[in-house]
Amino acid sequence: MDRSLIQSVLPSLVAGHVPRNVRSFKYRVYDDQPQSSALGFAVDPKPFDGKVVAANDDAIVVKIKPSEFAVLDPHLVTTVPCEGAKVHVVPYARRRFDGLRADTPEVVTETGPDGRPYTITRHILGSAPAKLPIPAPQCQELGELIQQLEELPAPDRFRRIAHMLVDAGARDFTWVDPEPAKIIDTPPAISFTVSTAKFEGRVTILYDRAGDSYAVELRRDGELVDRRGEVYFDSLGEVLEQLIDDGRWHQIAVNVIDAKAARQRQAVAA
Repeated sequence: MDRSLIQSVLPSLVAGHVPRNVRSFKYRVYDDQPQSSALGFAVDPKPFDGKVVAANDDAIVVKIKPSEFAVLDPHLVTTVPCEGAKVHVVPYARRRFDGLRADTPEVVTETGPDGRPYTITRHILGSAPAKLPIPAPQCQELGELIQQLEELPAPDRFRRIAHMLVDAGARDFTWVDPEPAKIIDTPPAISFTVSTAKFEGRVTILYDRAGDSYAVELRRDGELVDRRGEVYFDSLGEVLEQLIDDGRWHQIAVNVIDAKAARQRQAVAA
């Protein structure tokens, strides 16, 4: 989406939809670029409802409040609504493996000095972790792999690698957690199933002690269909993106909640 173009044409698109006593309006663009807070943190936008006031090949403009608008990239929406339609919009948000938004506050149970448990809700600004569903391992190398998947950025620089796995539908995790003496005979590994337009099957990430690197294997119905060796930690996200990320996470879900009324208005206008 050409944001400079949007900035220049938006005043004319919303001119008839802003109250006469309002001299300015606000808008936010929803495209393939991450949203940022006033403090510079990457944030995950919330779903919202609104009315479509303009829809063309360059932008879909949704009125959210009397002087506030959302501009959607028409190439990313799941449904292209007509003007006048009321819509429910769900922009992309990073998620955890349990399906919750990754920015969901963490509820922690602590124990007070008197031995009584109590709960606290904790949220770190700018934090949106996606913890792998794997218990703390005994093998240091497996622990480092888990940490790298959870903390290293994906190539898009907005998600972590773990978010990319969530978006690929990663499930049914298994892992190999060997004793230090058996790290060569039984290499540390993490396996999971994904389902994307690029690949549907089993993915395994193995640690290669000799090369101090990883190998990524793809299997379908138990048969090896692809293998990438000598994958170092700083290229792990790029390799996984090439193999399993189909880009559909960019999509903006648009659900029309009042299409009939919009079509009637268009028929009368015609």
